[in-house]
Amino acid sequence: MRIPLPRPRSLAGQLFAMQAVLIAVVVAGYALFTYVSNRSQAEQAAGRQATAVARSVADSPSVRQAIRSSTPSARLQPYALEVVRDTDVDFVTIMDPRGIRWTHPDPDQIGLVFQGNTAPALRGRTFTETYTGTLGPSVRAVTPVRDGDRITGLVSAGIRVEEISQRAQEQLTALLAVAAGALGLGAIGTYVINARLRRHTHGMNATELSHMHDYHQAALHAVREGLLMLDGRYRVALINDGGRELLGVTPEEDVVGRSVAELGLPTPLTGALLASEPRVDEVHLTADRVLVVNTSPVTGGQRRGSVVTLRDVTELQSLMGELDSERGFTQALRSQAHEAANRLHTVVSLIELGRAEEAVDFATAELELAQALTDQVVAAVSEPVLAALLLGKTAQANERGVELVVSDDSRLDDGLLPDTLPARDLVTILGNLIDNAVDAAQGGVRPRVTVTALTEEDGSELILRVSDTGPGVDPDHAEAVFQRGFTTKPSGPDGRGLGLALVRQAAGRHGGTLSVTSGDEGGAVFEARLPLRGATVAQGAGGAV
Repeated sequence: MRIPLPRPRSLAGQLFAMQAVLIAVVVAGYALFTYVSNRSQAEQAAGRQATAVARSVADSPSVRQAIRSSTPSARLQPYALEVVRDTDVDFVTIMDPRGIRWTHPDPDQIGLVFQGNTAPALRGRTFTETYTGTLGPSVRAVTPVRDGDRITGLVSAGIRVEEISQRAQEQLTALLAVAAGALGLGAIGTYVINARLRRHTHGMNATELSHMHDYHQAALHAVREGLLMLDGRYRVALINDGGRELLGVTPEEDVVGRSVAELGLPTPLTGALLASEPRVDEVHLTADRVLVVNTSPVTGGQRRGSVVTLRDVTELQSLMGELDSERGFTQALRSQAHEAANRLHTVVSLIELGRAEEAVDFATAELELAQALTDQVVAAVSEPVLAALLLGKTAQANERGVELVVSDDSRLDDGLLPDTLPARDLVTILGNLIDNAVDAAQGGVRPRVTVTALTEEDGSELILRVSDTGPGVDPDHAEAVFQRGFTTKPSGPDGRGLGLALVRQAAGRHGGTLSVTSGDEGGAVFEARLPLRGATVAQGAGGAV
């Protein structure tokens, strides 16, 4: 049978026990020190009191007169008892220089020799000592009685040690009461503080907190997603390696403690991070990434900050764009297959009707039309990816009643594009521009989209230009159309306004530019210019033809 081991005391419990013991030790030590100090002070005070009483008696003229009389004891005994009663000492003994008592609280001791030292007093000096006499241990003072230059007697006044101890014990009782109160208040304060600490540490002990910190650091650096923690004033409290990479923050840059507004992030992303309400799976663009942002507030009676997670979906977004293009191609092929089937039925029907020559003419015309379109695209743009994109988009546009043409001045040979300009980014740029142009032109009179793809004469730039016959772009919105979320089309369940933002991002990633102007036919003209770094242009390949 396994015996369960007791769980280690929590950190708050350990601190409480340590603080309680520390307070108890301090209070007990202080009480002991104060008791010893008070007892010593009480003995010194008793010595000073006895000295003052003895000197007062020795200086009294009546005492000197009584000593000169024939019956000093009879005259001095009542006086000594009166002094004892009035000065709160235990005895006053007046004696002759030989030490024979004239007075004593116990009358039977009168006439006997004084028990104690008298030699210093006989030499004219007042002194104090602790001595055990007939009344027990006492603190006593002995002083000479002078009659002119002659010592005619001695006076001793004393307070019993028992009385001194009783006075110290009374002080100790009061001290212990104060110490107990201090200990109680210290214990209550310590309990309150540690109860709060217990809440903050969730009752965990030091080992558990250390392990949690180790796990926290390991998880923080292992998670590839970006993690950002903001305090209640929207300052960065924590950021992991993934968050630095996704936000473009270098490892050397210290951003902890800085406001989110000071990080130089795009305005929409900054607004999402500064929002008080939670954000769920919002898509935002940075200079070269597409991020999915989630924010969740941290509350505990009041807003304490927020936790932000960032996911990089740049590659996923590109793949989705390619998938959308493939879906468009598929739909176009399906439509073309349907049209081809109709034309084939027409040819077959003409043959069955005995009109073979008309069937041949019809089939030849259709074949020449399709081949002419392919030849036109391939002749202008022999780069295979762009050629395939243009053919597919042409078919899609035709299905939607929009004519898509490649301009006569287009010229882009195969092998011209450098490796630094991947085909995926070209599909993103040109595909989104064509889709937006088709949407804008659709429904108009003789809707048409014109695509131009060429390079500068010196081969320094690739120019992709798409114009349409749509309503155009308001000059006031010439910059806003490239912002994520801006759209003039009805919004679907997943939102709109991302295409042109992705185009600008892809162009900016390669050092290019994107602009929009008004066309000659009233529509919009979008132009992307991409530098061809290190590209070698064949003679006659650049420029317009």
